[in-house]
Amino acid sequence: MNLSASPAADAIWNSLPVPAFLLDERDAIAEINAAAEQFLNASARSLRGAPVFDRLAIDAPLDSAFRRVRDDQSVLFVNNVDVSGGQAAPLQCNIQIAPLMGRPGHLLLLLEPRQLADRLGRAHSVKSSARSAIGMAEMLAHEIKNPLAGITGAAQLLSMNLTPEDQELTDLIVAESRRIVALLEQVEQFGNLRPPKRRAVNVHDLLERARKSAAVGFAAHMTFAEDYDPSLPPTWVDGDQMLQVFLNLMKNAAQAAGPGGGTIRLRTFYDLSLRLRRTDGSGNPLPLQVEIIDDGPGLPPEIAADIFEPFVSGRENGTGLGLALVSKIISDHDGWITVDSVPGRTVFRIALPVAPKTLTEED
Repeated sequence: MNLSASPAADAIWNSLPVPAFLLDERDAIAEINAAAEQFLNASARSLRGAPVFDRLAIDAPLDSAFRRVRDDQSVLFVNNVDVSGGQAAPLQCNIQIAPLMGRPGHLLLLLEPRQLADRLGRAHSVKSSARSAIGMAEMLAHEIKNPLAGITGAAQLLSMNLTPEDQELTDLIVAESRRIVALLEQVEQFGNLRPPKRRAVNVHDLLERARKSAAVGFAAHMTFAEDYDPSLPPTWVDGDQMLQVFLNLMKNAAQAAGPGGGTIRLRTFYDLSLRLRRTDGSGNPLPLQVEIIDDGPGLPPEIAADIFEPFVSGRENGTGLGLALVSKIISDHDGWITVDSVPGRTVFRIALPVAPKTLTEED
């Protein structure tokens, strides 16, 4: 099996929804697919030749399983095993080990995270339902906003001739009407987001604009810490949309901290090994890394896997559209966003492309 010999084989290999590893006779990594790159948060180039057990921590005696597969030339299944890679927490996986015909001693190792298996089973229905809900909300938003404006105006007029006690009720009507309007505007923003107008942008300028705006507004109770790599080249993004991403993530961190406050750390660095692989085998490098880190309580475990889906929120009155909008913008820029959350530390990491060398910020 030579993955590089056939474009069709490459496409199939990188279309697999589960992490897949091709191992040589010494149990070193010969090739991995796109899902495995994301699982390990590392590129195939950086992993080739590395012993698989240096990169994967598997809570099962797979040495004997590998020998059995090589000796019997048969497929072996190992279920419900904890597997971890990189700095990520272990995931319970089902493992398949298979020999490769025509490649003596080589093995195919497939990891099927139980969480991923459950999500794959319901992914189509969840995403279809989300799209339908957003579409219906968009259609209703404009029609609902008009009568809400009338209700707000009527309540404000009534309040002029009421006692202070009764004015509390009209003030409540006005406040709740404005909250609904804000939600509808967020729905419209999600559905009507224009394609990004990219140009060369200094990512630190965007982060500083977002930080200053947050520090005098919704994050006034937070402490900011900057850990920037000043040598980073310009990125290739729509500055306005990326500013919205940073503001949304900072707001998310500030709201999670509560009135007691906390620290938001802004970190940038360069990672040459990170490359986004598409299902057709093509891809682009994403070396510019931006991390927005908070020391809040962390994401609720029951929603952590779906936090970027529309209408999923960890807050009682949350709309569930802020992070969905962030994910959509990053996806439209061919970037990548992940989250790693435990109590006391939540890290949103964004990987972005570098601007073409022929362009400058003035261009």
